[in-house]
Amino acid sequence: MPSGLKSSPDDFDLRMSESARPFYDKVIDFLERVVDPMQKAFFKAADPNNRWSYTDEQLALLEGAKDQAKAEGLWNFFLPETGQGLSNLDYAYLAVELGKYPLGSESLNCSAPDTGNMEVLERVGTPEQKAEWLQPLLDGKIRSCYAMTEPGLPSSDAKNIRTEAVRDGDEYVINGEKFYISGAGDPRCKIMILMCQTNPDGPPHRKQSQILVPMETPGVEVLGPMHVFGQDDAPHGHMHIRFTDVRVPAENILLGEGRGFEISQLRLGPGRIHHCMRSIGAAEKALDLMVRRGMTREAFGKPLVRLGGNMEIIARARTEIEAMRMMVLRAAKAMDSLGNAEARVWISAVKALVPERVCQIIDQAIQMHGATGVSQWTPLAGMYQSQRTLRLADGPDEVHWMVVGRAECGSYDGLEVPLEPNSYADPALTSLWEEDHSFNFSGPS
Repeated sequence: MPSGLKSSPDDFDLRMSESARPFYDKVIDFLERVVDPMQKAFFKAADPNNRWSYTDEQLALLEGAKDQAKAEGLWNFFLPETGQGLSNLDYAYLAVELGKYPLGSESLNCSAPDTGNMEVLERVGTPEQKAEWLQPLLDGKIRSCYAMTEPGLPSSDAKNIRTEAVRDGDEYVINGEKFYISGAGDPRCKIMILMCQTNPDGPPHRKQSQILVPMETPGVEVLGPMHVFGQDDAPHGHMHIRFTDVRVPAENILLGEGRGFEISQLRLGPGRIHHCMRSIGAAEKALDLMVRRGMTREAFGKPLVRLGGNMEIIARARTEIEAMRMMVLRAAKAMDSLGNAEARVWISAVKALVPERVCQIIDQAIQMHGATGVSQWTPLAGMYQSQRTLRLADGPDEVHWMVVGRAECGSYDGLEVPLEPNSYADPALTSLWEEDHSFNFSGPS
């Protein structure tokens, strides 16, 4: 039978490569030994009176963990060419573990949005762009952001983007507005990749370009943070930015004018699946908290796990995590074997499926904790906020489901499907069909 998600027997070999397995054990050890105690001290060292910055103690703690990761060879795993040479499938196993720790990814320089930006610069950047921006990012010395979403229009269809970059001699002049620009609040954020319109009269998929904009360029005005469920996510932030006559050198364009959509596919394919990998780790953390709470808390004379349908909830959570894990690994394998473009249906499938199901598991863990679950005493509220946001980031669920459904239906194009029972029909029902073409579960109508 035709299928939008095509498979072959080789696709079911989802084992981590032998060369990558030592990294897996080392990453788990590093997260437990270095990152876990570091992040506990890191959050305690924050200055509540200066939330949009990091204290010297916080930076020293984080930089210490990063230096140790470099020394132990646990650095830039996500980038095959410049990092450890891991496939997407190999990296998926590691990213799940990183997703269990708030500072896990950054400690190994595998944080979004830097990962996507580094991949773009690695693939399409000029030698000068790589020297100025890619190398500091690879070294973990600076952070970056990616600016596409705009207020007042549906940015899930990138053809709608209206921020303009007009060529003026050896410069581009940029005017427009963006919001929900994740990471732009971080004082270490030094460079932005901007999706903009350079040819408003061109073909729909050649109007847009991507261009490098240093954050300190005159005319780049950070208006403030967008709140997510009432939280501003300081100091990382999801910022509202206005561009007023911002001038950048013409050589800051990436790959050339009109190549914006092409770059987006390059960037968003890996970025989407990296989020899903980390989401599996978040689901594992939520399930761990749920079980621990259920086993150690009593009500009405019984442990919580023995009340109502909690045992089934836990069982379903474990089952769904394993199902999601297989889907993510299949998508990663498809990217390795087919390339990002051909694997786009698999990428969309996991992008739509995983955050939705992980949200549900976190919500159930919150319920098991009662009022504590929505408080600052557990990480669950923040985890839910992050996962719910992913259902909008990199395209809303509906767009990804549309991609999968369109591929599934498209694989049937040209087939003639006769209006008659197929070979699997029960003979008794077939006779009813032939007599009346109408029946229900209680008998002929």
